[in-house]
Amino acid sequence: MGGSSPCASCKLLRRRCAKDCIFAPYFPSDDTHKFAIVHKVFGASNVSKMLQELPVHQRADAVSSLVYEANARVRDPVYGCVGAISFLQNQVSQLEMQLAVAQAEILCIQMQQEPNLPTHQIDQVDKSFLLSTNNFDNNNIPQYLSFASSSNVIQDPLKRESLWT
Repeated sequence: MGGSSPCASCKLLRRRCAKDCIFAPYFPSDDTHKFAIVHKVFGASNVSKMLQELPVHQRADAVSSLVYEANARVRDPVYGCVGAISFLQNQVSQLEMQLAVAQAEILCIQMQQEPNLPTHQIDQVDKSFLLSTNNFDNNNIPQYLSFASSSNVIQDPLKRESLWT
């Protein structure tokens, strides 16, 4: 920044760092990798234009976002951060399904322990499934109802496609 140590951008681009360098506040000289990855993915000229168009108070957040997106794009050149988002959405969906199965199992156990509860709202098909002890004996528990360890994860044989693919 005009002084003894140029910013990471000016170091990488091998130019003199001016006092009003737009990169200096966001890419310090001791963190050259951060600018290198952003430069590789977006280009220094494009990043400079983006930063100049933003108000000063939003630039730090923009640089943080650019660094995140550039890292994601390097890790996954095709999908970038959208691939990470899709993966996490799929994981949330699987966990919601596991939660629903666990809640259903809890309800079944409660129904077995208290058979005198009023069940007039449950039709005959649901009642026979919920109250059936054959569905839940230890030899016949389906894989997705076994919660003995945290490594049991529902494995969907159809592997639902992501919205992003």
